[in-house]
Amino acid sequence: MSTESQSSTAAPQPGAAVVPVGSGAMFDKIARRYDLLNRLMSFGVDQRWRNKTVDALELKPGGRVLDLATGTADLALKVLRRHPKTTVVGVDPSVGMLEIGRRKVAEAGLAGQCELQVGDAQELLFPDRSFDGVCMAFGIRNVPDRLRALREMARVTRPDGRIAILELSEPKGGILGPLARFQIRTVVPWVGSVLSGAREYRYLQQSIAAFPRPEVFADIMREAGLEVLQVQPLTFGVCCLYVARPRTAA
Repeated sequence: MSTESQSSTAAPQPGAAVVPVGSGAMFDKIARRYDLLNRLMSFGVDQRWRNKTVDALELKPGGRVLDLATGTADLALKVLRRHPKTTVVGVDPSVGMLEIGRRKVAEAGLAGQCELQVGDAQELLFPDRSFDGVCMAFGIRNVPDRLRALREMARVTRPDGRIAILELSEPKGGILGPLARFQIRTVVPWVGSVLSGAREYRYLQQSIAAFPRPEVFADIMREAGLEVLQVQPLTFGVCCLYVARPRTAA
């Protein structure tokens, strides 16, 4: 349940090629089974989370959307299916994930409305105010400079547009908190490692635990020049939806 990433590196083994943990190269290694693993590890709830993210964009017909950490284009396809008259540009650092995303877009007959390209959320190659909505699912926690990425989102979003960020979090309280934490800390990395054959899925739990609490991340969004409209915990706090818009000058 993560896509874009360019962060920390694992300790290299003698004579082994170094693959940065959480990097686009790391996700290249798990790209083929990424969608299946997401469904299994979230029990399919991730699709409902994505629907809420698309709804939060409040798109109008003819809108143009930027999907960051697009990966295999799950969220991009959600946007196009729920809003058939929109266009989407998807950006991700993983070539392997994008290859699968392009295949899915082509099979859906939506290649004319969806462009997928390699890129960095911290340095977007788009003009100011060029999108009606920006979304990002399970990627912001892997971006090294989150503040910079959020500022880029604010820059490329039109004043009346929306930014919707979906991210996993580690529940701290509540009756079901211990069960949710057990799933994230133990079940998710174990299932990911067994089914994908990639030990890198253990990075998932570590990155979730290190991500700021929702109220702290909301403050980072404000620092980036965004007006935070909503912070909505989902499924007992396992995931959180952040909705914002560019803050206009007084």
